[in-house]
Amino acid sequence: MGLNISFISGRKLRHSLALLAVGGLAACGAAPSGDGINDPFEPTNRKIHAFNKGVDRALVGPASKGYGIVPEPVKRAVGNVADTLDIPGDIANNLLQLRLAAAAQNTLRLGVNLTFGLAGTMDVSSELGLEGRPTDFGETLHVWGVGEGPYVELPLAGPSTVRDTVGTVVDVALNPVRLALPKKEATAATILKLFSRLGDRDRFSDTVDSLLYESADSYAQARLLYLQNRRFELAKGGAARGGSDDGFIDPYADAPGDGGVADPTVPADDGFIDPYEDPYAE
Repeated sequence: MGLNISFISGRKLRHSLALLAVGGLAACGAAPSGDGINDPFEPTNRKIHAFNKGVDRALVGPASKGYGIVPEPVKRAVGNVADTLDIPGDIANNLLQLRLAAAAQNTLRLGVNLTFGLAGTMDVSSELGLEGRPTDFGETLHVWGVGEGPYVELPLAGPSTVRDTVGTVVDVALNPVRLALPKKEATAATILKLFSRLGDRDRFSDTVDSLLYESADSYAQARLLYLQNRRFELAKGGAARGGSDDGFIDPYADAPGDGGVADPTVPADDGFIDPYEDPYAE
């Protein structure tokens, strides 16, 4: 989980590392809502998890510490450009999900950041309150009714499910930026995203190291956190369409029969850290 250094998927590591900021919940949290834990490949998954931990210990962790000495403004610019490069794929998936408002918002965000944000090095859109609506083809499959499938851990890419693995492959193969850019520029974009992921690993290093190297069973905790987080993401998307998916109850939804007015005695923040939150945001 913590070493989601996926050179394949543009935003997986940032989501996972933001999630790891609530890593302490794994020790006492209840089983995730929805289908529970479906892990028929656990013996193989555990071997891959051990391999991933070895890669993180020997390569990714030290590399992220090296990247950590880069000045913060530079890392912020790299992260902003990496996020901008993900937006065309988000737009394509928004359209496939028939979420036209989200597609329009992402399109506007892309235009603003490219035009006024110095080719995406500055996140002007967020400063203007125009937040991104990230998504992926795994969520598209979910919207189309494809089931989650068994849990899997992928070499280097970390926790996933069968559905999300297929989604990642499609996102990579049909990435609009990779298809549109010449080979040199596409390679440069991939390298830029890699550096952004290293920055994320360094930023969340305390939490990642705690989960990977200090927990009694890092595999089980990473699995639980991933499934909880992913189902939360998909449920939020379902609530935005007017329904709740996978049996998840949106903690932010108004209570039935209250006339659409939220109970003022209920805190608005349930302590969950949004996996889409930009870790470089002030």
